[in-house]
Amino acid sequence: MMKTFLSIGSGPGIGFATAERFAKEGFHVVLSARTAEKTSALVEKLKAKGYSAEAKTVDAGNPASITALVSAVEKQQGAIDVLHYNAAFIRQATIATQPVESFNSDLAVNIGGSLAATQAAAPGMIKHGSGTVLLTGGGFALSPHPDYLSISIGKAGIRAQALALFESLKEQGIHIASVTVATFVNPDSKEATDIGEEFWKLYSQPKNTWTAEVVYPQS
Repeated sequence: MMKTFLSIGSGPGIGFATAERFAKEGFHVVLSARTAEKTSALVEKLKAKGYSAEAKTVDAGNPASITALVSAVEKQQGAIDVLHYNAAFIRQATIATQPVESFNSDLAVNIGGSLAATQAAAPGMIKHGSGTVLLTGGGFALSPHPDYLSISIGKAGIRAQALALFESLKEQGIHIASVTVATFVNPDSKEATDIGEEFWKLYSQPKNTWTAEVVYPQS
């Protein structure tokens, strides 16, 4: 059975580059996002290169949608070897201009979905005896910006999740780690490929050298 890589919030930049990096290593890649059309186009790109890939839809801001996705993939593939949470809603708004409703819906995607995905995938990984949870972090976690408040707080949450859960999940055979991306990333860019490589390096670390966070680019 092929190993399974599940990407939640699979965009054309980091999401695609990371999925492709794992597909190259023989993983079956499941890409998921809200828009089936865009995700399917990314899957076709992978298939054209001879990789094993499929598309599913998910609402990253809805925990029930995430749980259902994880459950469906586990049922189909037997186990999720690698979960990559890459969903984010980047909104330019200050505390004075952003309504509470959109702030809460942003956070539901930016950090809530990541927690829900980890919570849904962890039991299967523990049962399986191994698993990796990869999170796309952001430089706003280290240098929050008043004009990008909801993504700043979301990325701080992603970083806190990786650092807070690292030891307890490690004891159960699961490696949780984040790449804190402190630069702008375009699709099909060197940066996107480099970040995919950083995620692959985290996955490949022997257990005695597991780390919870890598900052890209390194300062």
